[in-house]
Amino acid sequence: MKSLNLRIALLIAFCGVAVLNVLWFPTGHDNVMAIEAEPDKPAKMLTIGSTAPALDVEHWIQDGNGFFKPVTEFKAGKVYVVEFWATWCGPCIASMPHLAELQQKLRGQNVQIVSISDEPLETVEAFLKRETTNKAGEQTTFASITAAYSLTTDPDRSAHEDYMEAANQPGIPTAFIVGKDGKVEWIGHPMEMDEPLDQVVAGTWDRAEFGEVFIAEQKLGETMQTLSRLANQGKFAEAIETLDAELAKKLPEKIQNQLVSVKYQIKLMSGMVDDEVAAFIRNRLTSAKGDAIGVARVAVQLLQIAQQSPPVAQQPAMKGIIAEVVTATQAEVAGSEKQIQPLLLDTIAHLQEVTGDLDAAIASQEAAVAAADERTKPRLSAYLEELKAAKNPPATEEAEKK
Repeated sequence: MKSLNLRIALLIAFCGVAVLNVLWFPTGHDNVMAIEAEPDKPAKMLTIGSTAPALDVEHWIQDGNGFFKPVTEFKAGKVYVVEFWATWCGPCIASMPHLAELQQKLRGQNVQIVSISDEPLETVEAFLKRETTNKAGEQTTFASITAAYSLTTDPDRSAHEDYMEAANQPGIPTAFIVGKDGKVEWIGHPMEMDEPLDQVVAGTWDRAEFGEVFIAEQKLGETMQTLSRLANQGKFAEAIETLDAELAKKLPEKIQNQLVSVKYQIKLMSGMVDDEVAAFIRNRLTSAKGDAIGVARVAVQLLQIAQQSPPVAQQPAMKGIIAEVVTATQAEVAGSEKQIQPLLLDTIAHLQEVTGDLDAAIASQEAAVAAADERTKPRLSAYLEELKAAKNPPATEEAEKK
């Protein structure tokens, strides 16, 4: 009974819970892994404040209904968005209406959005002919949805190399805002760029402030790869030493907080459950009080650790922490939205099971089943039956003879 049910897995994805064995930090929007690093290739670092590379895009397909011309060099005084997408990328497709709205809003303000795929021209043209529905529920095509901005494809991947790989961006969609002086102002998910883009256009954007955090995050990616490798090899003490060395540096508060969180996660994974770790969990629970999803993040994260390391879950100190998390999660059930209640109860049951309290786990799962809708009930009921079977295992033939 080590795996969470499907709905809990969806809750994890929705909440952005960190999966410890790969040490992943969510960004708030879906990205699809699109490129792989080429270790033998010389590094061309592109970051905030770098001069934006010239564009050499092969096929310019949509031109804003004739409003825009192909871009090679970035003109002074104009703002550009260089966005990377693909026809197979669901989050990229989901971002298209938003990009069109942004382009329409900023039309006439010297802003041009250039969206670049790396697929064959025929693939993109076929995609644009596909029918879909717009926000109003009307039948349309992807060509119509994207008509407001410049949509292109560059099969030789030169633009991807100059931007995505040079900036160490592994997933799409990713957008780069190029400012009025031709420098990179911002890099991120296109659904999150409204405010930065407005400020760049208005001339109020603080490139230096954003750059400090972004560059630190780029370096954080390298640190996380090291930590992931060490944790997966069971070298927890070495991972903690690496973290302490990073934490001793002057880092932006956001990065500092992420590293502190990872440190305690690694300590939990390795069984170093001390007063410092307990205080960290309590602080997270206190901060999330009244927010069922926030408390669920803590609960599911702890459950993942306990399931990955059963001996750690049996430590008295760990059992004490789990009991506090169970109590905090129970306190959120009544005030949470109806569809969330069975998921919270199911999480509680899993936590109670890993500590060996099957009676409590069965009671929690019975409550989860009772609160569930018809679609969710079968999955939760299956786990309930597993718990009951573990509590009262069927008698073996040999036991019956005795």
